[in-house]
Amino acid sequence: MTTSDLPADMPDGEVSIRETFGIDVDGMAPAYGEPTPHVPAIDEGYLFDPGATMAILAGFSSNARVLVQGPHGTGKSSHIEQIAARLNWPCVRINLDSHISRIDLIGKDAIVLRDGKQVTEFREGMLPWAFQRPVALVFDEYDAGRPDVMFAIQRVLEAEGRLTILDQNKVLSPHASFRLFATANTIGLGDITGLYHGTQQLNQAQLDRWDVTVRLDYLSPENELAMVSAKAPWLAEDAALPQMIRMAGLTRVGFQAGDVSTVMSPRTVLSWAQNVQRFGDIDHAFRVGFLNRCDEAEREIFAEYYQRCFGRDLMDIPETPWQRTT
Repeated sequence: MTTSDLPADMPDGEVSIRETFGIDVDGMAPAYGEPTPHVPAIDEGYLFDPGATMAILAGFSSNARVLVQGPHGTGKSSHIEQIAARLNWPCVRINLDSHISRIDLIGKDAIVLRDGKQVTEFREGMLPWAFQRPVALVFDEYDAGRPDVMFAIQRVLEAEGRLTILDQNKVLSPHASFRLFATANTIGLGDITGLYHGTQQLNQAQLDRWDVTVRLDYLSPENELAMVSAKAPWLAEDAALPQMIRMAGLTRVGFQAGDVSTVMSPRTVLSWAQNVQRFGDIDHAFRVGFLNRCDEAEREIFAEYYQRCFGRDLMDIPETPWQRTT
């Protein structure tokens, strides 16, 4: 990544929140005039959740640190990206998996060739790179980060916080258009459901540094239907699509009741729709897109949900379409 790929300074314009995001609010949001290479591509069919959108816009407008929490597949990261796309604001995502270390984030010494000689040179990591530039930095899977990484992040969570690079005896100040966001499946208290293995409890002093915490939940059935119709137009007029949305809703109700341990997210429904196009069979598409990764002990429950929605017993249908007889 190079500085030349980024806008030079502060946002030079504004966009209407009502016209841009479809939210009935009289207000404007800061924006850059032209997109640069690090601005995400616009998804024209994206549906913005009003509460989450206003919270994320507060991050862009007033430099609030925003943490977006919610179940998997609800579009937490893409929500931030799609807002950045419409503001022409460069956006970079870092997944805080167990392989990301403090050195990866801050930087490290590297041996490079200079004038034909090998010399040791400090190469800054993504955090100081973004910190000094007009970039919206998004930490994905924030509740899965290693402790050493989390403490490296803690200082920059303060709006005026500076970043100390001990390796270089440097103290960096943030760019005026640097913005910081994070997404998490849990709210920092750990995971008792077993659904999000690898997440951990977060330091409460660090959580206190996030200015805004917002929950992004699953779409309403109507909005989920509109979303899948826009992204899978081959099913937009198909009578099966509302039944697919209903099936996903039943898994979520069953999960909340403790009847099943696997839930269908909007991402799963979209994969199901795409598999319908790939295989030409809705039952097979459901098997390979969802059922085959569920606990065998729970598959009969999912088959019961399926029968409620589609009126046929999935267990009586051969697993592959070409095995069936008409």
